[in-house]
Amino acid sequence: MMNRKYVIGVDFGTDSCRTVIIDVENGEEISSSVKYYPRWKKGLYCDPQVNQYRQHPQDYIDTLESAIKDSLSKVAGDIAGDIIGISFDMTASTPVLVDKQGTPLALLDEYEDNPNAMFVLWKDHTAIKESIEINELAKEWVVDFTAYEGGIYSAEWVWSKVLHVLRVDEKVREKAYSWIEHTDWMPALLTGNTKPESVLRSRCAAGHKAMWHEQWDGLPSEEFLTELSPLLSGFRSHLFEKTYPSDTCAGTLTAEWASRLGLTTKVKVGIGAIDCHMGAVGAGVTPGAFVRVMGTSTCDIMVVPYDEMRNKLIPGICGQVDGSVFPGYIGLEAGQSAFGDLYAWFRKLLEWPLENILSRSELLNDELKSKLIEEVGDAIIPLLSEGAMKVPVEKSTIVATDWMHGRRTPDANQLLTGTVTGLTLGSSAPLIFRALVEATAFGSKAIIERFIESGIEIKEVIGIGGISLKAPFVMQMLSDVIGLPIKVARSQQTCALGAAMFAAVVAGKYHTVQEAQLKMGQGFICEYKPDMANHEKYKMLYNRYLSIGKFTESDYLSY
Repeated sequence: MMNRKYVIGVDFGTDSCRTVIIDVENGEEISSSVKYYPRWKKGLYCDPQVNQYRQHPQDYIDTLESAIKDSLSKVAGDIAGDIIGISFDMTASTPVLVDKQGTPLALLDEYEDNPNAMFVLWKDHTAIKESIEINELAKEWVVDFTAYEGGIYSAEWVWSKVLHVLRVDEKVREKAYSWIEHTDWMPALLTGNTKPESVLRSRCAAGHKAMWHEQWDGLPSEEFLTELSPLLSGFRSHLFEKTYPSDTCAGTLTAEWASRLGLTTKVKVGIGAIDCHMGAVGAGVTPGAFVRVMGTSTCDIMVVPYDEMRNKLIPGICGQVDGSVFPGYIGLEAGQSAFGDLYAWFRKLLEWPLENILSRSELLNDELKSKLIEEVGDAIIPLLSEGAMKVPVEKSTIVATDWMHGRRTPDANQLLTGTVTGLTLGSSAPLIFRALVEATAFGSKAIIERFIESGIEIKEVIGIGGISLKAPFVMQMLSDVIGLPIKVARSQQTCALGAAMFAAVVAGKYHTVQEAQLKMGQGFICEYKPDMANHEKYKMLYNRYLSIGKFTESDYLSY
């Protein structure tokens, strides 16, 4: 390993921090580590009944430190001095309110157990009312600040969340000076540049989640924000005007953080980006490729040349941002609010008797109870998939919608709820599970159709994330429904690999992200090809999905 150079890619996901150490010459993964957020794992600060999902900043700090140290400990020899760069990707929008020094309020003693002082996770839907108000005002304003974010501002995004927290928590409101996305906070923390006005902000996060655009000199105007609510007065002046693509260096590790991570102060730190955007880079995204990051939710990414976009505004997606994936292209984002979460919900439903009946049994000790519940729980989805796979398409008479956690795209609406229709006394668990998988595939098809209707060419589909690697039944059905082949990226940590590619550019090893992709890409492990006979059969079910969706949505609107 002498004279070799390495970079670290860090992926902060919904449940854990993942790190990879990558050889910059060939993309070989030298070491990796996954550390789960301890407070989040215990379910602290979350209330699923009201869609509240919060994460403590200390979870991010602790897992970053332990994951990088663990990765370094697995490598033969001491390579710390040969690591030249580190870059991050995070979920988004996951913002937190901060004080004048840029410290997340939950890191202050008086706020350490206050969920409103913590990072508001992407999947938190407590700010639906605020998102509605933003959309109503945007349509009346002289400038529609939502225009480059699909024309609909989401409850999952930063301004909705910030306004909601300010409204519901007077104590937090008294101390809040500004806000920062997790995407921006970690690079700022590691480089010692946390003052809100001086933090280098991610083009990716700001453009897709904060209504930032060069056309109106950055963020929405002070007049717009204060008209929305006087509580937002002054926030714009404590934020930013410029943003930066993720091939930009945010600085180098401070002495403190170099010591804590076991690295050197020569390590260059890159501007962060949203996880799915860096995942698309790690998967080898090029113009025409539709990249699906498939996990608890889905995120879909494309890069489109300027001449193809021209003056197009694609309605109902999560934004179109110049340079959000890599410079020189418009990055497009879409996705589903629930994908794997839908399957996890059904599993949890079926686990209820285990957890509530076995726990009362006096025949087993606690250790055996826990082991039995875990073993049976882990077997549920594979067995459901095995049973569902045996059902011919024409016998799949149950139809569901995939809106159990609202709809992200096309046309965001977090108030919508899921539907399951066609149930009979003969409906089995595998049949219901099949309907849920079909629903997630139909939701995917609706997104693809929106892109195509808007004149965006899709030449290939690439799948990344846990579901793409571990759920062949889901992947084959998705291919059949959309009628396109799906390549599956080889790397198990594609988002972290993408972050490593950016780190290599930031550290000066490569001039462009595309060059890093060519040298460091790991290719594909398999390809799912559509059964076109099934594709034709699914068209009828898809039309039923659309009809049921329209009915339930119109029924919601009538209240």
